[in-house]
Amino acid sequence: MKRVLISLFALAMVPASALAQKADMPKGWGYGFGGIGASSGDFGHTTVHVGGGGEGLFYKGLGAGAEIGYLGRDGFGSGFGVASVNVAYHFGRPGQKLVPFVTGGGTVAFRTGAAGGGNFGGGVQYWMKDRVALRLEFRDHIISSDSPHFYGFRVGIAFR
Repeated sequence: MKRVLISLFALAMVPASALAQKADMPKGWGYGFGGIGASSGDFGHTTVHVGGGGEGLFYKGLGAGAEIGYLGRDGFGSGFGVASVNVAYHFGRPGQKLVPFVTGGGTVAFRTGAAGGGNFGGGVQYWMKDRVALRLEFRDHIISSDSPHFYGFRVGIAFR
């Protein structure tokens, strides 16, 4: 009977002790961004990239995400939609404000048709408050082997 009571007490204390622990690294967030860049081989033209997405961590700093946006050349007049599915790694610890990351994955560009490719990049998220971060990032989209790279610097807000 004594063992049963001690076991029940221990089981009752597990949820209470979990409440007292410090929160883990966030498991997911959304973000919106805007950025400027260029395309390889054609430096006389700038690109504008706007969009949003989300990321979720599934093992320590390793996670996955998706985003959708619009990439315009020389403003918003001639451009195309861009959708990406990525794997990411965030080099943060619980409670850390400045969290660097790297990311890469598949990209689909679409307008009247669609073309596949990939992307890679990295940056940093600075968690200004518990639920809001400034996101600074470099991203390079490679749509196909015969098209230029579309690269740029992006600034955004992450939220959870």
